[in-house]
Amino acid sequence: MPKPYKLSALEGKVIAIDGPAGSGKSTTARLLAAKLGFLYLDTGAMYRAVTLFALRNNVSADDARALEAIALKVDIRFQNDGDVNRVVLNGEDVTEAVRSPEVTRAVSPVSAHPGVRKAMVLRQQQLAKNGNVVAEGRDTTSVVFPEADIKVYLDASPETRARRRLIEYSRKGVETTFEKQLEDINARDAFDSNRSHSPLTRTRDSMLLDTTNLTIDEQVERILKLVKARVSSL
Repeated sequence: MPKPYKLSALEGKVIAIDGPAGSGKSTTARLLAAKLGFLYLDTGAMYRAVTLFALRNNVSADDARALEAIALKVDIRFQNDGDVNRVVLNGEDVTEAVRSPEVTRAVSPVSAHPGVRKAMVLRQQQLAKNGNVVAEGRDTTSVVFPEADIKVYLDASPETRARRRLIEYSRKGVETTFEKQLEDINARDAFDSNRSHSPLTRTRDSMLLDTTNLTIDEQVERILKLVKARVSSL
């Protein structure tokens, strides 16, 4: 598919996308990056990789010092494999493992520790130092890339996000219920929005896109239009 506009207009730019769990950030950001020929930086997957390592090594989500040490030492890389952005932890492909229910439940408390976030933010900023990046997460526009050229905040109703998670897990053969996913979504929203370090928030300069009634393809097209409009004013 041809690029929607000249790449030169976006050369060296950073597009940052924030939003709560289940708002469609990961898939939308990945597809947007592919259309623009940009690097897709999944900041959330980096925290999930740290969480996975901690779970595998019986490190408590409350052990701030041990978790910071993990964040500093583990090797986390991304590899493009067609339309899949693979997450590699210490040489192992953990793309599916980092999306397990166990990791999903533990990632918020693990990522809330200041030492963990500091280590990850430095890595993320290094990866994006040359621009041409679409980055997504929960503090991407406010903390990781506060000077991003284009900022987008995706949101959707808790019920919509819970249904999306239910479908996602069902496709993977994971047994769960809508009620359980809605409970988890609401709990994670409360935790992420109220944590003392790098809480989830919409910055004043972020463009809001409600994805409640949008398909993934529609989300990507809406963001492309927002990006095109913003680039013309840069």
